[in-house]
Amino acid sequence: MPRAESTQASVHQPDPGPVRPTQEDPVAAAGSELIGGPVGRFALLGTSWWTPIRVVALVAIGMFALGLVQKAPCYHSAWFFGASSQYTKACYSDIPHLYQGRGFADGLVPYFDRLPGDMPYLEYPVLTGLFMEVASWLTPHSGSMQHQERWYWMVNAGMLMVCASVIAVCVVRTHARRPWDGLLVALAPAFALTATINWDLLAVALTAAAMLMWSRGRSLAFGVLLGLATAAKLYPVLLLAPLLFLCWRAGRWREYGRALAGAVVAWLVVNLPVLAFAQEGWWQFYRFSHDRGVDFGSFWLIWAQNSSNPPSTDFVNTTASLLVVLCFLGIAALALTAPRRPRFAQLAFLAVAVFILTNKVYSPQYVLWLVPLAVLARPKWRDFLIWQACEVVYYLGIWMYLAYTTSGDAHKGLPVDGYHWAIAAHLAGTLYLCAVVVRDILRPDRDVVRRAGDDDPSGGVLDGAADVFVLGRAARPAAPAAPGDVPQVRWGGGAASGAVASAGDRPV
Repeated sequence: MPRAESTQASVHQPDPGPVRPTQEDPVAAAGSELIGGPVGRFALLGTSWWTPIRVVALVAIGMFALGLVQKAPCYHSAWFFGASSQYTKACYSDIPHLYQGRGFADGLVPYFDRLPGDMPYLEYPVLTGLFMEVASWLTPHSGSMQHQERWYWMVNAGMLMVCASVIAVCVVRTHARRPWDGLLVALAPAFALTATINWDLLAVALTAAAMLMWSRGRSLAFGVLLGLATAAKLYPVLLLAPLLFLCWRAGRWREYGRALAGAVVAWLVVNLPVLAFAQEGWWQFYRFSHDRGVDFGSFWLIWAQNSSNPPSTDFVNTTASLLVVLCFLGIAALALTAPRRPRFAQLAFLAVAVFILTNKVYSPQYVLWLVPLAVLARPKWRDFLIWQACEVVYYLGIWMYLAYTTSGDAHKGLPVDGYHWAIAAHLAGTLYLCAVVVRDILRPDRDVVRRAGDDDPSGGVLDGAADVFVLGRAARPAAPAAPGDVPQVRWGGGAASGAVASAGDRPV
């Protein structure tokens, strides 16, 4: 079995201190001119009440509130009158519609009570169903149905705002030396626009908290939180695959085993009671996910709408699954052959991104899954904003397309070809961010996190750990350094592994 040797960095290296984005990122520096310009070298950081975590949390709440204001045109009329006005005003949300549509207005118990209409049971995972039910308990069940639906949306918005704050705080604390990267989450326009479309923020908050626990070396807590996140939305389970590859390379099997056990037990604790006593209702989410045809936002939809012989649902399910498997094999190859072990956040982002790109549906709120992972994987303002711009284009595109399809002969909105361009923008933006993350993995000197002197801040026990299993070029010793070579960054040597080594100290 190949073994990659590592070199211990000096324990006497000084602590480089927190990273200031305005000093390393031109876009952040330019943006800071709105509030007085980049922070000075003699600024008294850490002595004010305005710590990074408080600033980021308040900005996240402020942006969330702006997102609520953006939905204001729907509060009194667009959700309730007219088929297309909620789309032309880009303020659609599933939440008020499902209050009555999924039986909460009538006091029906999710998964246990059968629903009238085409959907026999609630089509959401169990923990999300509990979240929806709790919001129903807090909603006044009096007055007109519009009044109740409006209250239900407001109660959910308040609960989701807590989730948004948790996400921002967890990102700040995960990369301890880069607290201001949390502003990328807080200021993300697509985050504010899509936060209250559905209940995805619950799973995103639990996943962000799980990432924080792993960064602190608490593998069991990570597993429990990830299991709970998977009980709220299916995508978080994908993070176990890249973590497996990284723990394989570092030989951290015990920690991975604890994480896996915690995830399985937590998921079972939430799901088994419902599965035991309401089996039909419990299976509805999985039946619906399997039987659902090609839908909004996917490249499959472009194919289906431009073909006289569109792909069947079974074909799309099988092919999309194969594509995900192939992509995950590529992620495994990256993890085991990269010249330096990839950071956990990098591979976690790629794992979720490839699932989104190959899936048969892309609802606009799915961008929330990627935002905290993207910030941890590639905290570069230019690349992040390029991706966000593409997601905003898609956000506007899907509502304008739905306005077009629901406005009858008036044809208000975006026709099919225009919507396809909006889908292409979403796909291109996500692929672009994937490409720069892969480049950072293959060329660690381009990774802004590692250039600042860190190894893997979100990696927990992987941070600074030596490799025990690698493949390809990573398994071969580096050639002896020539005099005058540029400095390199060490890794795999403990807490100080991010220290910059001179050319003569390079591992050989």
